[in-house]
Amino acid sequence: MGLIIVLVLLGLFFLVAELVFLPGVTLGTALSVVSYGIAVYLGFDRLGFVGGVITLVVVLAISLVAVVVSLRAKTWQRLALKDEIKGSSMETPSNELKVGDKATTLSRLSPMGKIQVGEKIYEAKSLDSYVDPRVEVEVVGFENFTVIVKKSK
Repeated sequence: MGLIIVLVLLGLFFLVAELVFLPGVTLGTALSVVSYGIAVYLGFDRLGFVGGVITLVVVLAISLVAVVVSLRAKTWQRLALKDEIKGSSMETPSNELKVGDKATTLSRLSPMGKIQVGEKIYEAKSLDSYVDPRVEVEVVGFENFTVIVKKSK
């Protein structure tokens, strides 16, 4: 009797694992069917016809309940990760600069290079074909972590 209960519980575990953690793999389903099959066979063999039918009905009822509970949307929400990562590896220039700010080129922008605004250094992209070092430029926009600049008039 104890072996039958263990096999039914093992089949239930494999069925839930297939539904929740391994959908589409069918390994859990195969192991579940084998466990259930052996449990039902042992029920008929050791407990007679009535015991085998009771084992079969219990297996079907437990499986139905497990499928319904496992496939409900809210059942596994407590286990789901809901946190979002809002940070980034570095501060975006658009948080610190604004369009119209003046900067000085540190390297030649052809079209990418470095600019300095105050004490901070940023990666910049020139709208002009190239800009020499130590030239004043103006911020005209942002593209991800890159500052878009043009020569100041």
